[in-house]
Amino acid sequence: MHEPTVHCGWAPINDPLYRAYHDTEWGVPVRDPVALFAKLQLDGMQAGLAWITILRKREAILAEFEGFDPERLAGWDEARIEQALNNPGIIRSRAKTVAAVENAKLYLKMAAQGIDFAHHLWSFVDHSPIVGQWSHFRQGPTQSAASVAMAKDLKARGFKFCGPVIVYAFMQAVGMINDHEVGCPRHLAVQAFY
Repeated sequence: MHEPTVHCGWAPINDPLYRAYHDTEWGVPVRDPVALFAKLQLDGMQAGLAWITILRKREAILAEFEGFDPERLAGWDEARIEQALNNPGIIRSRAKTVAAVENAKLYLKMAAQGIDFAHHLWSFVDHSPIVGQWSHFRQGPTQSAASVAMAKDLKARGFKFCGPVIVYAFMQAVGMINDHEVGCPRHLAVQAFY
């Protein structure tokens, strides 16, 4: 009988969706600006919900929101917002949907100002992932000085659903912070991408 692989306790070994996300995506550095924008919107959709809820609906959310492509999303009007809100496969929150549309406009505004979204966000960790040293995920924080600073910056620009806790989760997910437990094989594996 094989022993289960040591892994981060937040991703139950008996949940294939969580495990696949943990084992292939979480903590791997993302440096594409549109991919970062999309992930930030997904994390914003999570506000008040469990991440597994987003994982289960992610495919439908990405399809409905056109992959969170800022150019397309910024063009949504009230009718398109209503269309999305009638989709039972997504998180049907008017506030979150409107925020994603407005956030897309702000992303484009930053681009028009010559600000690369990826470069800007990665500057909050000095362009290099912060490597946590937690033996159990519950030892780690839910926010940090970097997530507070990033959230403050985004909010000052008008972005919504990007408080310091959401931003910290986003930073973990996109590899700005490596919070895999030190005993988890992914703790070292994601560092190969640095």
